[in-house]
Amino acid sequence: MNFNGLEFSDYLNVFQKFSWGEWIIFSLVINLFLYLFSIGLYLFVDKTCRKDKLQKEDHPVTKSDFLLSLLTVICNSFIMLLGVLLWKSEWITLDNNTSAGIVFLEVAALILLMDFCMYLFHYAAHAPSIYKMLHGKHHEHVSTNFLSLFVLHPFETIGFGLMMIVLLMGYNFSLTAIVTYLTINLIWGTIGHLNREFFPVRFDRLGIGTTRFHNLHHLDERKNFGFYTSIWDRLFGTYKN
Repeated sequence: MNFNGLEFSDYLNVFQKFSWGEWIIFSLVINLFLYLFSIGLYLFVDKTCRKDKLQKEDHPVTKSDFLLSLLTVICNSFIMLLGVLLWKSEWITLDNNTSAGIVFLEVAALILLMDFCMYLFHYAAHAPSIYKMLHGKHHEHVSTNFLSLFVLHPFETIGFGLMMIVLLMGYNFSLTAIVTYLTINLIWGTIGHLNREFFPVRFDRLGIGTTRFHNLHHLDERKNFGFYTSIWDRLFGTYKN
């Protein structure tokens, strides 16, 4: 794969030469950018979408939520650095000779595998003892706002990241597939926490995890644990429409 005359492997060689200080700065800058991108996307869609709100009012933005959202950025940076460490130690290998068709299949596989892992993790997070300690803060957002996606206990953020790392250790995904998946993940999470339906009604019938699908989970914590799809909720009897 070639980008402006440089081979894919050349870019990896550049990253290999980063010092840990450079990696820390790079990781924080990238994750802060993604955080701001998510907020900007949320506000843009919220202002331009003509559909009615799913709930009358957005959840108020509080100082504690803002600080917790910044901690989530730091945790995501830590996960990225852990991934780099495993890559440098050759526990994670990146495939750099992958066709567009294989990239598409890898992205689809990451979406389905992570959706299943997230379903199990999310379902477990609703166990009474774990819920009070970890997940309850997120569910204070019965309605949502532009920070809701990032209002997570640090252990939740790290848990989601570790699931991704385990998958990367098990198969040599391409960097293109990983970046594509992570982009989809951020956009999907942002849209899923809107207070307006973003998707056409028919998407729910196709098993896609729509905005309304996740909003119903915030209203009824016993249902709709999936993220990208409603497949696992339909299979395991936790689906609500």
